[in-house]
Amino acid sequence: MASALSVAAGPRVAVPKDMVGALGDVVGPQHVLTAPDALEPYGKDETHGLTPVLPDVVVSPGNAGEVAHVAALCARFGVPLTPRGAGSGRSGGCVPVRGGVVMAFGRMQRIVEFHAGDGLVVVEPGVILETLHKEVERQGFFYPPDPASLGYCTLGGNVAENAGGPRAVKYGVTRDYVLGAHVVLADGSPLRVGRRTHKGVAGYDLTALLCGSEGTLALITQLTLKVIPNPRVVETAVMVFKRASDAADAVTAILKAGISPRTLEYVDELTIQAVRPMGGYRFPDHAVAALIVETDGNSQDAVFQELMRAADVANAHGAFDVLVAQDPAQRASIWATRHNLSAATRRITGLKVSEDVVVPRSRVTEMVARVGALGQKHGLVTCAFGHAGDGNLHVQVIFEDKVKQKDAVEACMKDVGEACIALGGSVSGEHGVGVVKMDLLTLEQGPEVIALQKRVKAAFDPAGILNPGKIFR
Repeated sequence: MASALSVAAGPRVAVPKDMVGALGDVVGPQHVLTAPDALEPYGKDETHGLTPVLPDVVVSPGNAGEVAHVAALCARFGVPLTPRGAGSGRSGGCVPVRGGVVMAFGRMQRIVEFHAGDGLVVVEPGVILETLHKEVERQGFFYPPDPASLGYCTLGGNVAENAGGPRAVKYGVTRDYVLGAHVVLADGSPLRVGRRTHKGVAGYDLTALLCGSEGTLALITQLTLKVIPNPRVVETAVMVFKRASDAADAVTAILKAGISPRTLEYVDELTIQAVRPMGGYRFPDHAVAALIVETDGNSQDAVFQELMRAADVANAHGAFDVLVAQDPAQRASIWATRHNLSAATRRITGLKVSEDVVVPRSRVTEMVARVGALGQKHGLVTCAFGHAGDGNLHVQVIFEDKVKQKDAVEACMKDVGEACIALGGSVSGEHGVGVVKMDLLTLEQGPEVIALQKRVKAAFDPAGILNPGKIFR
């Protein structure tokens, strides 16, 4: 609903013609795009309603040396440089709002090293997350972060947004698995941060700082990631309720009972209705809310018993149906349905905006209620699903006319963010700030904290050319 140009207002800086030739000398002319039709895909991401902004040039480096040379050229000419993975973000983080150069990392897709003894893998930033999953699992290991876009999102983008996913409730987010990185600063200087060990507290944790920085601090050319042994047993269940408040209360009760689920996902009534025609697992009639719960480990009996403990808690909080997946096919059907939720809610009217918010787990019930009330307040349809085990809800605001309802949608989204902050939450659990949540970030963190973060940005990028117009006004 927002315009990138209005949200991230600032001067557009064009690329001088002689610089285009120099870029071709660095990466090869075939890896430099300037034609408008070729640039068009790089002017947007998956943020609904965001006005596309075309770069002047797209370059695709093939190695760290080329990344450094391109960055040095941008610094010399004072040209904005916006890094880009797969463009799967939902906050406008890779939209080049000041023009200039987009650096696309699609050519840097090597898995450089896998070291089972050290429990790590070294990768380039353009590696697709699902590719990494398959490779480490083939070796008997596990890389837990699993956002819905895992089939096409890149690891560099995951680090930029600190991606999470359903398994974050037990295993944490991307930051928890990034041990070290090779990066290039905005002036073209190469730098290695972090370590190869699973433990280390020497100096400031610059590696962790890069996670979630949305490409505003440095360009990642290589990542060292922690992997862990793959759990041998996974059990999956769907627990269905007749009241949304009962399902939300069950989330807190399951965790308070000392149960450590691998996933604890929440789905509300409208989302359940929307996903039914799409096949896969079919929720029972009269389902108003549901939880998708998984447990894992290395003992079949222990994993199953923990799932049954979760089911007992859910039953005590009003669950009227519990389905335990009987085989891998049934488990896959449940997760296919979960992965279809976003597409299913879009099909209700064809238009929606998704708001990614997170609240303390004890406030999930209240946040779910506020989402419904805010929809009624603004005359819109709202629903929610997401990673309730860590308080991360994806609120869907559904509408029919993007012109007539524009103001109502924007007001509702603002109210959702403010409600989240009022409950002690954060305006983003995993999608980032980008260009669409800068005002809400100020409400959440305050001017003093924002000013400190701007000073950090200036230390990394004094000229302000690296992904400008993001996170902070």
